[in-house]
Amino acid sequence: MNGGWREARTELVIAGLVVAALCGAALAFAGAAAAVLTLTGAGVAGLVVLRFLIPPDGDLAYHERYEYEPSRTIFTDFWRRRAGVQAATQSMTGYDFGLRGTLQHLLAARLAERHGISLYEDPEAARRLLAGGGSDRLWYWLDPARPGVSDEGRSGGIPLRTLAAIIDRLERL
Repeated sequence: MNGGWREARTELVIAGLVVAALCGAALAFAGAAAAVLTLTGAGVAGLVVLRFLIPPDGDLAYHERYEYEPSRTIFTDFWRRRAGVQAATQSMTGYDFGLRGTLQHLLAARLAERHGISLYEDPEAARRLLAGGGSDRLWYWLDPARPGVSDEGRSGGIPLRTLAAIIDRLERL
């Protein structure tokens, strides 16, 4: 046997026999409705177990995963992104090596699509547009030339108000 589901044949047969026995017992003691409920519960439990046994396809690009497997990755990606935002607000390392890249890509896309400016080739023009005639305080958090900051001597990452201001500014760009 060469890998895949063939290696799990014995376990699958045993699981099938256990489900059949449970359904038979439910039928004998409580009737057909209980047997159907038992079979449904076993099916749902099996799907949940399979969700965690099947590894995600890391070779596909982000947009290709959603194009081909929307139900499998959207829910887990939501929690992964939520954890990333939480880490970014708790430490500078979490921000600089997580959320910062995502926000920079969003800024680069907005600037390129709506203003014809490259964030990486013309950062000064990008800085001026991000400021929008106002304060330069958001540029520190999105500056592609700024090296990552260590957490030594600092408590916390990006403040929630600043993150909200960046998102608001990105929406208005």
